[in-house]
Amino acid sequence: MQENHIQGKRGRKRRKRSENSILAGSILLCIVTLTAITICLVMVFQYRALEQKNMEVTSELESVQLEKEAGYSQDEVDALIKSAVEEAEEKTGERVSEEFLDRLKEFMASGVTTTDMLRAFFPEEIVVADAGRYYFFPILEALAKNTYDPKAFEPDEDGIMHYYKDGERVSHKGIDVSRYQDTINWSKVAEDEVEYAFIRLGIRGYTTGELMEDESFQRNIEGALKNDIDVGVYFFTQAVSVEEAEEEAEFVLESIAPYKVKYPIVLDVEAVTNSEARGNDLTGEERTKYCIAFCEKIKEAGYTPMIYGNLKTFMLMLNIEELEEYDKWFAYYNDMYYFPYDFKIWQYTNKGRVSGIKGDVDLNVMINNY
Repeated sequence: MQENHIQGKRGRKRRKRSENSILAGSILLCIVTLTAITICLVMVFQYRALEQKNMEVTSELESVQLEKEAGYSQDEVDALIKSAVEEAEEKTGERVSEEFLDRLKEFMASGVTTTDMLRAFFPEEIVVADAGRYYFFPILEALAKNTYDPKAFEPDEDGIMHYYKDGERVSHKGIDVSRYQDTINWSKVAEDEVEYAFIRLGIRGYTTGELMEDESFQRNIEGALKNDIDVGVYFFTQAVSVEEAEEEAEFVLESIAPYKVKYPIVLDVEAVTNSEARGNDLTGEERTKYCIAFCEKIKEAGYTPMIYGNLKTFMLMLNIEELEEYDKWFAYYNDMYYFPYDFKIWQYTNKGRVSGIKGDVDLNVMINNY
């Protein structure tokens, strides 16, 4: 989602907030750089009043955030809170509740990151941190929500995430691989209870625009299928037109023609850090249009299309409202996901270990099989 889409989101009315929520924004505004330490926490909130008693916060971070790894000392917390409260009360004309102050102190003293603190204070919004800025998005009622029980996800002693229902494990273990995993012993992968694998089929060069098949694609897909591991494939897009998106889909369909692909065909939508990447200047509207073009081509061919991405992908780079009908594969590296909307697969780490693969590999957990 680029500037046009971000501004469109900002323009939406958000739910009514209590006075304490307004004070929360004001207090967080006032937490400034500590001169006694080298780690800085700088937040700038914009806020406005709507109607008489209905106050809403339109928040935008305009400075770089550096997380404090250790908690603040009690003296530091007290000094920050005192300064913040004085300024917040002056701005709002309201007294700050002791309950809110105690909660804020608890967060700061415990070493909770700024992002997690903001998410706790604004539970009805999706808070996304990217490149030194924060973005706040209302959770849209019209979009389907995931129905997972967060407490039902549990990692085992090897770090493999499982999902339990009535005490029974109901999830499916999967991986995704590319040439970066080098030569894979698929027999050992199968023995390690891997049920499915997403194989990178290829990419479009982010500067040249050339379509390129992953050099290990054929070896990986044949190795997985030979060992009775179900497969899906993914393609890293850098399409800058509908025609290019359709070209990518056709390239994928031609490449998988000899194989039994049971799982979805995935469009990998991620930001590229290279400043010269051809897709950097796309708007959210444009990128969404190209995703739809790819997915429709895949669907017409009788396969299940899917979109892969992280919080930045779905909230900043795409118009998620227009992609409701397509399955989502969500990447979030933590013991608990942070995403209210429906997704089919959760990629929970890129540091997993699986027999038959040297080094790290992405691990995925899925509840309902394909």
